[in-house]
Amino acid sequence: MTNSVAILSDALESIINVVAGAFACYSIYLTGKPKDENHPYGHGKIEFFSIGFEGAMIFIAGCLILFKAGQYFFDPTALDKLDKGMWLIAGTALANLVLGLFLVREGKKLSSVTISGNGQHIMTDVYSSLGLIAALLLIHLTGWHWIDPLASLLMGVLILRKGYQLLRASISGLMDETDMRIVDKVIEILNARRRANWIDIHNMRVQQYGNNYHIDCHLTLPYYLELSDAHDELKALERQVNIEFPSGEVEFFIHTDPCIPVCCHYCQLADCPVRQDKFTGLIQWKRENVLPNRKHGE
Repeated sequence: MTNSVAILSDALESIINVVAGAFACYSIYLTGKPKDENHPYGHGKIEFFSIGFEGAMIFIAGCLILFKAGQYFFDPTALDKLDKGMWLIAGTALANLVLGLFLVREGKKLSSVTISGNGQHIMTDVYSSLGLIAALLLIHLTGWHWIDPLASLLMGVLILRKGYQLLRASISGLMDETDMRIVDKVIEILNARRRANWIDIHNMRVQQYGNNYHIDCHLTLPYYLELSDAHDELKALERQVNIEFPSGEVEFFIHTDPCIPVCCHYCQLADCPVRQDKFTGLIQWKRENVLPNRKHGE
């Protein structure tokens, strides 16, 4: 209708939103299914496939937009009915703004990478649509038609960047890259609710499955504790984290280590019957001593 490659770019991205949104809805449905024998950790990993699919589509669209904009420089086409095009884009931008803000908020609340990814993508569409409206208005006022492919080139670069970010997030999730924000949150909770028998915690690994998390770690306990008492300490640790965690379920797999003499320096048990060295100070848990596979005193 308008012969504008910039408006065509915006329309192409809107089509991708619909296709990616359909796949995202299916992935959210799968994520909500309970664990089973074939999927003992649940179905949450599908969310990373979803944002990877969306990121790939966006990246391809960005390449097509750049190609189309490049063609326009060598074979320009007369633009027409730009005012109608601007009103169409403005209406789309307003609808996307409402939807994007809602998805970003719900994605953070539910810790869903699919919902958050879709929300962020749609918000990017809003910003690019506003820039596109400004470019079309400038063309309408000045008659400088070369602004149209230039705006398309800028949109293409923005879309490529967003596609790369989604692909990067997808690969990170599928490769179980550590989310340091989650690690810091867990460490903060454990420091605040630390019990005397929890001498140290180390070799922590965090995996995300949808809005649920699986955490492996080693917990050093007094070596003389009976099995039932050690089990109570593990359940207490798991319970404390789940009480304060922002959203989702945190599942622990904890390996218990017996304390050794070097642990006496930072063990806060005042009435320990087997203490061999004086208590010199409590070691605060942080990334540097919680992530490595060794006791703090080793």
